[in-house]
Amino acid sequence: MSSINNELPVPNTEVIRNGTDGDFKSKLVVTRSFQAGEVIASIEGFQEAEKRWSSVQVSADTHIELGSQLVYMNHSCNPAATIDTERMQVVAARDLKAGDEMTFFYPSTEWEMSQPFDCWCGASQCIKRVSGAKDVPAGTMTGQYLSPHIRELLKTHASS
Repeated sequence: MSSINNELPVPNTEVIRNGTDGDFKSKLVVTRSFQAGEVIASIEGFQEAEKRWSSVQVSADTHIELGSQLVYMNHSCNPAATIDTERMQVVAARDLKAGDEMTFFYPSTEWEMSQPFDCWCGASQCIKRVSGAKDVPAGTMTGQYLSPHIRELLKTHASS
């Protein structure tokens, strides 16, 4: 497998780097306004990959590396965007203005995270620990966009 270049730019976004490499303090912001439901970016140049901190789960058993600066999208329990794994698009979850951070709800695509972490987003619906959809109480995800594979996995595991 060839290496992925996660530095390929994404139109209408900018990476804001904080800290040193490996600190995980960078973020991706939009450079223009977007209305809720508007496509922010198409996901192109991705490659199937092993599950790791930088991958996105796109089906029950497949992960991809995004192959662009979309890898700098951080988690939030009150996300600015959703990742549509069927259309391979990033979509505004609410109205955004230039300078807003592009975040998404990691359990919306991830069943089990390779590197769980504590969440400090401060949202009223904060899940506190981000480890994947399998660990989030069902009622907590009400109102969150969930990828089809996550909805299906939740159904399957609720009935077992």
